[in-house]
Amino acid sequence: MTIVHLRRARTSLVLDARGPGLPRVVHWGADLGPLPDGDLPALVDATVPPVVPSSFDAPTVLSLLPEASAGWSGRPGLAGHRDGRDWSTAFRLTGLDVHDDLAAPSPHLLGGDPSHAPGVKKGPFLTSGRVTVRAADPGAGLSLTVEITLDAAGVLTLRHRLRNDGDGRYELRELTPVLPVPAVATELLDLTGRWCRERAPQRHPWPMGAWVREGRHGRTGHDATLLLVAGTAGFGFRHGEVWAVHTAWSGDHVTAAERRPTGESTLGGGELLAPGEIVLGPGEEYATPLLYAAHSADGLDGLSDALHTHLRARPSHPRTPRPVTLNVWEAVYFDHDLDRLRTLADRAAEVGVERFVLDDGWFRGRRHDQAGLGDWWVDGEVWPDGLQPLIDHVRGHGMQFGLWVEPEMVNPDSDLFRAHPDWVLQAPGRLPPPWRHQQVLDLAHPDAYAYLLARLDAVLSGHDGLAYLKWDHNRDLTEAGHAGRPGVHAQTLAVYRLLDELRSRHPDVEIESCSSGGARVDLEILRRTDRVWASDCNDALERLSIQRWTGLLLPPELIGTHIGPERSHTTHRVHDLSFRAVTALFGHHGIEWDISAIERGERAELAAWVALHKRLRPLLHGGRVVRVDHPDPAVQAHGVVAHDSSHAVYAVSRLATSAAQVPGPVRLPGLEPQRRYRVRPPAEAPEPAMLELSPPGWLAWPGDGITVTGSVLGSVGLQLPALHPEQALLLEVVAA
Repeated sequence: MTIVHLRRARTSLVLDARGPGLPRVVHWGADLGPLPDGDLPALVDATVPPVVPSSFDAPTVLSLLPEASAGWSGRPGLAGHRDGRDWSTAFRLTGLDVHDDLAAPSPHLLGGDPSHAPGVKKGPFLTSGRVTVRAADPGAGLSLTVEITLDAAGVLTLRHRLRNDGDGRYELRELTPVLPVPAVATELLDLTGRWCRERAPQRHPWPMGAWVREGRHGRTGHDATLLLVAGTAGFGFRHGEVWAVHTAWSGDHVTAAERRPTGESTLGGGELLAPGEIVLGPGEEYATPLLYAAHSADGLDGLSDALHTHLRARPSHPRTPRPVTLNVWEAVYFDHDLDRLRTLADRAAEVGVERFVLDDGWFRGRRHDQAGLGDWWVDGEVWPDGLQPLIDHVRGHGMQFGLWVEPEMVNPDSDLFRAHPDWVLQAPGRLPPPWRHQQVLDLAHPDAYAYLLARLDAVLSGHDGLAYLKWDHNRDLTEAGHAGRPGVHAQTLAVYRLLDELRSRHPDVEIESCSSGGARVDLEILRRTDRVWASDCNDALERLSIQRWTGLLLPPELIGTHIGPERSHTTHRVHDLSFRAVTALFGHHGIEWDISAIERGERAELAAWVALHKRLRPLLHGGRVVRVDHPDPAVQAHGVVAHDSSHAVYAVSRLATSAAQVPGPVRLPGLEPQRRYRVRPPAEAPEPAMLELSPPGWLAWPGDGITVTGSVLGSVGLQLPALHPEQALLLEVVAA
């Protein structure tokens, strides 16, 4: 018999592979420490489920793949059939390998001779690495491989691979990795949303039954849950024990939490398959999307810390400072004029912009959003000398140049559609309902794929200095058929292939994932892109929540956060520059605003905010994100703390009026308790509007700030000025 214990970054995973069937997860959660010999078998024995009266004669086993043959009556881990047969499986273990990827000790195997365990290495305790489980059901003609990784950040990933070993075709309907969660997790938190209101949190008790979130948009979706979190009662950003999963897939997907009357609780997720979408021929294999999982004993911030650390350790993670970006969309829309854009580039350089992005409207026939998509040639009528004169002007200021594209879409009013209407995802005999006057190109069609690759490659190769693509995707995939069958799975893989090939040919070009704003935010698209656009809404009040909850999964440097105009394009709400700037400071900073039309004094204030971001950028894009559990719902506070706790910056925002005239003190978490810190607003930050009851001046502190210990800041907090609604205060904290 075999027991495997993986440990890393305050996280333990214990697998019981003693039986003939698939292993079960005995424990996933808090680090159990270096257990002495004998304790692991005792732990496993102590967690064997009892035989329930009036039920099966043997315990029901919740394995890595829930099976009815083991007595499981909840959501199936595998659903499929072979012409009505082989609809139920009873997998038996055929091999278990432990791979020591991080040069850690080998696995701790207990209870019996390890040499008898197929494929398992012998040795002492394993602190990190991968486990590969192999199993087969000869009667059903199927074999299964489960890949499990616990990385240095404590993030767990799971993937199932199913192979058809039989003679006939096997139709797969569902294959979903799941993990058990202990009974102390009694509440659920996930996210929903819509266009311009992404990442809206929703929270409720975890009842009996299944809480299932299905995304049927053909893309990740504005309403994607991002993280499905289970936690102890009352958990918050800084307290409580929490477990979370993320389904890394940019097509249709499912994420589910299930609690059974028999006592089991699970979190899981995978691809949502349409009927007939995956039919495996003999010898063919299907791999699930990666299921990411994280645990924290320190609330939601602990989850973010693990996930941000994991993402920052990726070889593909951006290593250079994230350029301050100006996107011209809300400045010029479709009105492209070289002289006007040159002037805008001049003003951008003045305020410190480092990347200038020409948005929609540069290609053939694109004077509005009803035509041109698919015809990826520079419009000679608007740009008689091409884009190079503008690119050269932008680069002459030392800025990078970027371009907007929406390659997966096509307008019926385009030369491409008129020539190849069969290149569109569709059900036989009819087109899907139009959305923004566009349809979706079928990238699983070899000719459509080759056309797009050639055109995008030509655009990138044909312009000297093109360093960035804002890659948009502005509609759901409805009735997305390929060759008469459901096509979302093939389309998603084709998009990945297209991005991979372009990145291979143009490794220095960065790509942003934009999809009507934040409708394609997931960790699989981010394996191929360098940031996401969190929302098309630049209203700072809306953005506070959108960015707060997008940051639950992603670190700030991957989230595009721009300063919009005084009056929001999408909500028509009006905000001071200071509120907009503080909100946009904590991310991949940028501007979406016609700054050529503002007065010199306002440009100077904007330049000061940009300079402040650049000064704080190493901290903002490398530190630990912290969020404050404040009792007043009208107060939102968050910050970033350096990993050595020597430097921090916090933002305190007033969302609305409060029941109390003066909100309670705001705690500043994440600092070393015994270390002394000086707290004061950054010199570059202008004074926000405060209520008349506030002390005169900026704060009732000395001019050089206030100096106290980290324990005072984290446990008592500071009584800050009473701000007017929709105002923000920025505080910089430096070790004294």
